[in-house]
Amino acid sequence: MVFERHKDVYMRTLLLTLGLAMLLPGCSTPKGQVSAPVAEKIPHVMTLHGVTRTDDYYWMRDDKRQDPKVLAHLNAENRYTQAYFKPLKSLQDGLFNELTGRLVADESSVPYQWHQHSYYRRYQEGGEYPLIARKGSDGVEQMMLDVNERAKGHEFYGLGGVSVSPDETMLAFGEDVLSRRVYNIYFKDIESGAMITDVLENTEGRIVWGNDNRHVFYIAKDLQTLLGYRVYRHQLGTPQSSDVLVYEEQDDAYYISLGKSLDESQIVLFHESTTTSEVSVLDANDPLSLFKPVLAREEGHEYSVSKLGDSYYILTNWQATNFRLMKVAIKDAADKSKWQEVVPHNPNARIEDELVLKDYLVIQTRENGLTRIKVMPFNGQKPFELSFDEPAYVLGLDVNAQQDSDKLRIFYSSLTTPEAIYEYHLSNPDRRDLLKQEQVLGGFDASQYRAERLFVTARDGAKVPVSLVYRKDKFKKDGTNPLYQYGYGSYGYTVEPDFSSSVISLLDRGFVYAIAHVRGSEMLGRPWYDAGKLLNKKNTFNDFIDVTTALTEQGYGDKNKVVASGGSAGGLLMGAIANMAPEKYFAIAAHVPFVDVVTTMLDESIPLTTNEYDEWGNPNEKTYFDYMLSYSPYDNVADHEYPHLLVTTGLHDSQVQYFEPAKWVAKLREVQNKWYKLDDKVLLFDVNMDAGHGGKSGRYRQYQDTAQEYAFFLSLLGMTK
Repeated sequence: MVFERHKDVYMRTLLLTLGLAMLLPGCSTPKGQVSAPVAEKIPHVMTLHGVTRTDDYYWMRDDKRQDPKVLAHLNAENRYTQAYFKPLKSLQDGLFNELTGRLVADESSVPYQWHQHSYYRRYQEGGEYPLIARKGSDGVEQMMLDVNERAKGHEFYGLGGVSVSPDETMLAFGEDVLSRRVYNIYFKDIESGAMITDVLENTEGRIVWGNDNRHVFYIAKDLQTLLGYRVYRHQLGTPQSSDVLVYEEQDDAYYISLGKSLDESQIVLFHESTTTSEVSVLDANDPLSLFKPVLAREEGHEYSVSKLGDSYYILTNWQATNFRLMKVAIKDAADKSKWQEVVPHNPNARIEDELVLKDYLVIQTRENGLTRIKVMPFNGQKPFELSFDEPAYVLGLDVNAQQDSDKLRIFYSSLTTPEAIYEYHLSNPDRRDLLKQEQVLGGFDASQYRAERLFVTARDGAKVPVSLVYRKDKFKKDGTNPLYQYGYGSYGYTVEPDFSSSVISLLDRGFVYAIAHVRGSEMLGRPWYDAGKLLNKKNTFNDFIDVTTALTEQGYGDKNKVVASGGSAGGLLMGAIANMAPEKYFAIAAHVPFVDVVTTMLDESIPLTTNEYDEWGNPNEKTYFDYMLSYSPYDNVADHEYPHLLVTTGLHDSQVQYFEPAKWVAKLREVQNKWYKLDDKVLLFDVNMDAGHGGKSGRYRQYQDTAQEYAFFLSLLGMTK
């Protein structure tokens, strides 16, 4: 027992005595090999609420991304990662070819009718980006934008919103070539193909047209915080400097966005914080008018508005945790006493969306984790529900661009069913047309796979939904399969159990793929979200760990072959479980992870911080400071053996700044390299010097990131063939 406890010290002494120090973590490596970077420690002391924290790697923050010392460190990390993957090149290349080989080269979207044309996107063989096109009544294709041409010469290219003028003569589109989600908007004459001189810089990426075809509205971004906070009106043919400020958001806890009512009569301005929303409207036929709120914001009240004639349908959480749908005359919208209930509150079903057509009301709900769509005709026809019978699936409203329509488009997918677009004839509920089914090349046969949906009892008794899928002939439920577990669990965002062609590469190698629908999502309604944020945030982490325990105990996975993956707030989840239950995970991939929770949330100059107070809490208040500090991955790095870790980021990430994972990796290496530690765990940090939060751009190139992650897991598990 004494030897076992001190064997690391014994082995280190032996290696040093034999002159084999290069075999030790953190020591120099033989010629031709690359050693793991060891970051310099420069203490940065922070004291708040009587708590002093020392951040030795605070110096890695460089908002301009030009500091030679910082860039040198990041490049050193990349060299180390590249050296690790070099022997895995054939595996990684094979995976990339396998992943992209399932894609249809000339994939196209289902055209939708708007005004006098049908609009769609399609790819050309080998193209990284789509062609945006339309057809008129003559059936002749008119190419509006070749995104491949626009992307030439750019390492990263992000297409923002694409919008056609009401008279269908002009095209506006946004471009981001730095991956900071700051866009310039350009305009093009569709008929001639000529670009016009107007350029709107530093915007949120999309415009909304006034019905005069001369004025557009857009949101400008603060280049420090990256918040869109000002709405401007631009007149075509005039310089941006002449644009008129029509709204400025004074509360930096709110995001704003622009849209248009389905009947195109109103331009809509949405104001949203985590827990409160407001809707303002402007007459699209009078673009020189001003935005006016439908109902002034009230703390804790969330609502959205759909217009039909002289009435609003208001989806609201007023006296309804899971929302209800109300109707009111537009002139009386600000008076809640005049709201009439159309769809009542259901404590067991969250109303997620509504579509108001001329003769039909369509309601999308989620009950017990499953989405349902109900159609309620206004003409006395009997209401009916769209039903599907798989154990786990995703269902939602597709593009429905015309209010005066008796057809409804939806999309449907499951873990074993590629996405399908259906069109329902609402006057004849029994008629459903399949407009398109996603093709999967490479011999995919859905009958070879099985999906399951189960509930895991968490440590506090909560029932956590889990969606999983496996290949039938590779699964025995005897605890021998490797298990890949994915999760997110923040902002009420629900990871849907939809089809992913890339997952097939795991299933065909014997993996069980599981999505843990942890608290912090809205899989089980709004209360499920509330139970995973603010002072309940640890439920998210506990749920994920408890799902892992249950799946391995029930034979779905080998407890020694569990890998986990998550990104952004899901990267926070990965960092938390690595601290809280490292023994349960063989390897973890943390992509663009939010791991320095307290320091980031205390700094209002960091993009998007103040908008997040309702999600995480404001650490300027001691209660939230203490709680956030208790789980922040960076602040809780401990002296224990961690799983194998692959951490990724983008230098230009606008959502989670690159220096969060950079500091986290440096601190983890410090633990890994301590003199009494001697383990063989891999810790890699890959910094995309050209990309941001979403990773690589391009239809094919994005799969390079997936191939890298899969190669990391498979090689460690010895599954390279």
